[in-house]
Order: sequence, then C-alpha cells, then structure tokens
Amino acid sequence: MTETCDILISGGGIAGMTAAAAFGTAGFNVICVDPAPPITGRDDAGADMRSTAMLQPARKVLEAAGVWDGLAEHAAPLQVMRIIDAGGEVAEPRVVREFDAADISEQPFGWNFPNWLLRRVLVARLDALDRVDFRPGTGTTSLFTRTGSAKVGLTEGGPVVAKLVIAADGRGSPMRQAAGIGVSTSRYGQKALAFAVTHPIPHDNISTEIHRTGGPFTLVPLPDHEGMPCSAVVWMDDGPKTMARADAPVEDFEAEMSERSCHQFGPLKLVTPRNVWPIISQQAERLSGQRIALIAEAAHVLPPIGAQGLNMSLADTQTLLDLAVARPEGLGDAVMLDAYHKARHNDINLRVRGIDLLNRASQASAPLARDARAAGLNALYAMAPVRKMLMQMGLGVR
Repeated sequence: MTETCDILISGGGIAGMTAAAAFGTAGFNVICVDPAPPITGRDDAGADMRSTAMLQPARKVLEAAGVWDGLAEHAAPLQVMRIIDAGGEVAEPRVVREFDAADISEQPFGWNFPNWLLRRVLVARLDALDRVDFRPGTGTTSLFTRTGSAKVGLTEGGPVVAKLVIAADGRGSPMRQAAGIGVSTSRYGQKALAFAVTHPIPHDNISTEIHRTGGPFTLVPLPDHEGMPCSAVVWMDDGPKTMARADAPVEDFEAEMSERSCHQFGPLKLVTPRNVWPIISQQAERLSGQRIALIAEAAHVLPPIGAQGLNMSLADTQTLLDLAVARPEGLGDAVMLDAYHKARHNDINLRVRGIDLLNRASQASAPLARDARAAGLNALYAMAPVRKMLMQMGLGVR
C-alpha cells in the first residue's frame, strides 16, 4: 500500500528528529525513518558520547520544535570561549585568550547538551506529536521524483509519496546519492575521541580549546556528575595516535589527557566510554534537487571546531521551515527548493572553508607554524572590532 504525507525525512539522528518535530509542530504531516533506533541512555551500548553546543540561533529552532522546555533543566551555559595555544617546547599555555558572550549579547553563546540526552528528549517530543510518524528501524531504499511529488521506497512497508523529501541521512546519504547530487571531500588523516570527564576545578561555564599539535583538545561544560564538575571532551589527533589512545588502559589515558589539557582543571577522570570519529570536511554540490532538500551531514560535514556542525544543520531546518510556512501551497516545488539552496549555499561554503583553515592550523607540528598560529591568535584578539565580528559570525549573525 502506498502512503502519502507532506514530508518524508530520511534520517532520524538529532538533525532529522529536530526537523520532524519542527515541521510537525508547524502543522505538516511528517514521516521520519531511520534504519537504526536512537540510543537514548548514557550507559547504553553504542551511546553517542559527543556533546553539542546549541548556539543562540539554534535555541529558537528548538523552541519552535517544542523541545527546548525538555532540555532547559539539563543545559550547561557557554558564557566564555577560551582558546589556549600550548605550542611551545613543553605542554603549557603560552597564549590564553577569552571571548566573552557579554561583549555582544545578554545571553551566553549557547548551551551544551550530551547527544544521548538530545535524542531522548527528541524521541519524547515526536511521540507526543500526532502529525509525526517516527519509524526507527526503517530505512530508505529508492527515490523517484517528478514535478508534483516524490516516491520513496522503504525497507519496511510500502512506498511513501511526499511533496518534499528531506535528506538528513548522514555523510553517506542514500537519498543524496539517489538524487544524483555529488560531494567534494577533504581528509586530514585525523580522528577524534569523544568522551566525558570529571575534574576538581570548576569549569565556570567556560568552553576551553587547547591547541598544541595534531588538532585541538576541547573541553565543553556539562552539568555536574556525581557532585563533581564535568566536561565533554573532543580530542582530535592523527588517526593512529587516536586509535592507540582509544584502547589504552584507563589510568594511562587519564594521565595523558590530563597533560594534554595543560592541567587547566586538575587531574581529569574518565566517566564514559571513548568513542572514535573520523574527521573530514565534505560539501554537497547542491543543497536541493527535484522534490528533495539536503540538510545536516547530507549537505555538509565539518571538523568539530567552533560548535558549527549541528548549528549549521538547524539553520538548514529553520530556512526550510520559513520557506514552507510562507508558501505552504508550494511545499517542495522548484521555487521553494531553489530559494533554499540560494539562502544557505554561501553561508555553508564560508563556514566549511573557514573551519578547514582553522583545523589545518591546529594540526601544525613544526615550531615555526605553531609560532605563527599563536601570533595569529594574538593579532585577532587584539583588534576589538575583529574579535566581536568573529564572535557574531560564530553565532551565525551576518
């Protein structure tokens, strides 16, 4: 039996579920599918140990989707972003600069959440929405489009005919491939470790990014864990080094990561499993095709620097939602999807290129290159108008 809906979303990760909640809350009939059921417990096998900093514009999307109230009590505010260059002969800070949200806003830069918690709150919201049919355990198999609609084949059940298909199905997006949209990819030879730690020195709502070599070591505030200050960590480095650390004895790993953190928060204690993630940059040649829009990692993948990845994804969703609400009779037509591509392409291109440059600078191993990175950080920080512009751009303000 062929089913019909307004929007078929391929992908039930954080971005896909947020899009489903946003469009369902706005009154559209949505089917959202994903081959893998979401893992919503921190201690569950396969839980995503990464965290996401939801910047100010992302909060508006989450409020519109009806999920912010379920997240607010778990939020760890990000008031200050501290960047440390520790690229000297020994692993200790030589340049420390702090970017304070108070310089540009009455609110913090954003709020940090564990990814497993975001999934838990989103699943609860989708369950409460009559207009959203969330089907974990079901994937997409085929895409056939025509001027007025798209037909999507599923691994379970009959095909679905929709006015709009949203591809939120990851960097290897099957819907993007079915639509014939190509991608350009850059590889760095890096992998990232994601995990959470406790530490004796409070983080004071400061996100700390430490640069030495191989990639940044970033600590992002989380709510206290068992009475101790807690942070989410992303540690980027060359692939073989990262894989060795992923399997290292806990005591050895804790000693090495405490040294890599320049002991900014005292001895770090591992409190979650260690997840490994490959680091690439990737950008789709187009953000739309006939009856299909690409969002999130189907459209763009970035190294985890500056909290840009998922925040860009939610900007994709907000743009699509605004276009759909403004012209619901044109949902998924060429006018809407061309406008979506035009609205998002330049911003995405700018951010992908900017994060690519920052990541390559963070990999620097030669002393002269590391000195140049430190000098650049000093120069940017010293110019107040430039510093404020960078903070505004980081929030998505043009």
